[in-house]
Amino acid sequence: MFEPLFLLQQALNGLSFGALLFLLASGLTLVFGLMRIINLAHGAFYMVGGYLGVVVAGLTGNLLLGVLAGVAVVAVTAFFVEVVLLRFVRGQELPEVLLTVGVSFVVADLCLAIFGGDPYTLPRSATIEGSLTIAGLTYPTYRIFVIGVAIVIGIALALVQTRTRIGAIVRAGVDDREIIAAMGVNIRWVFTGMFVVGAALAAIGGTIGAGVISVRPGIQDDVLLYALVVVIIGGLGSVPGAAVGSVVIGLIDAFAKAWIPDLAYFTIFAPMALVLVLRPTGLFGRTA
Repeated sequence: MFEPLFLLQQALNGLSFGALLFLLASGLTLVFGLMRIINLAHGAFYMVGGYLGVVVAGLTGNLLLGVLAGVAVVAVTAFFVEVVLLRFVRGQELPEVLLTVGVSFVVADLCLAIFGGDPYTLPRSATIEGSLTIAGLTYPTYRIFVIGVAIVIGIALALVQTRTRIGAIVRAGVDDREIIAAMGVNIRWVFTGMFVVGAALAAIGGTIGAGVISVRPGIQDDVLLYALVVVIIGGLGSVPGAAVGSVVIGLIDAFAKAWIPDLAYFTIFAPMALVLVLRPTGLFGRTA
């Protein structure tokens, strides 16, 4: 259990799972931090992106086309949800949360009716086959690819957030949306844009993640639960917080399932509870 190769394998498993969590949680934390709502439909966006991505990738044999198809459909869906539904209950926290719960149920039922109850996995023709040897350990190339995608997207998000005007507006909106609105920024469309971007990130995670975790009925609740834990640990509106939280939870999950599978959920929620007690705003969240 404590052999170097075993530890390396579990560490890589944790990092690859953490990479998927980052793709999901990075969008959720920005939406949560900016719009002050818990988008409980975020897991459903992951599911839709996964199903569509697998189907298109299977038909074309091209993973990129699968990702683009999933992102396009999910982005349009998220735009509709935000503009047509959420705008009418803006500022009413309970109706906003209940509305996103309803959207999640509707999307899940539609996916069940369209795709059935069987799990969907990326076909081998659309994945990166083969393996790499790392310090004597043979490990699937695709999982390394997933980690690389998360790193690239994380760097891109960090650069946009810190080096561009759009990023400055989003950061200002997270800190004080009333002031940024008073400065003439149309915060309503900022909300919409961020909601769509967050959903698109979930769709990317759903498609790419289908090569690691099968897309199936109920997956939306599982991934949402993990993403919420990551957001709470990392802090609202923080991309670095989402990255650190994803790595921490991914590693804990991998080692806990290998060593103490009966307490796997406890080991996930225990760090979250500890962070809530010691630093309620999260590791990278801003204190008042």
